[in-house]
Amino acid sequence: MSEQEREQTYGDGRRRELERMLRALADQIRELDARGPGAMLAEAGELMRRLGDVRSELFHYEVRATYDTPEVADSRRIVRDATQGAENAPEQTWEKTEWDPARESDPER
Repeated sequence: MSEQEREQTYGDGRRRELERMLRALADQIRELDARGPGAMLAEAGELMRRLGDVRSELFHYEVRATYDTPEVADSRRIVRDATQGAENAPEQTWEKTEWDPARESDPER
């Protein structure tokens, strides 16, 4: 799945990754807090970076209702690929056959 397609879906895997990110951030804050006064602020840059990553992913989670499900995204990809293929394909002509729909309903004709 391309990054663009990933940005348009929010499935179970992405939800689990967000939960993992939140737990990792909480663990890091607890770890720094246990080191004593000033430890968290000494790592302000790293905390800001991680907070930004989590904040961004939380935003995507909150607006997930506007995202396609993975199945819908895959369907869109199939249609897009087929449409692009049809645009690049040579024009087809159909050969006339002797088939007659009237004969189909009455084989004695």
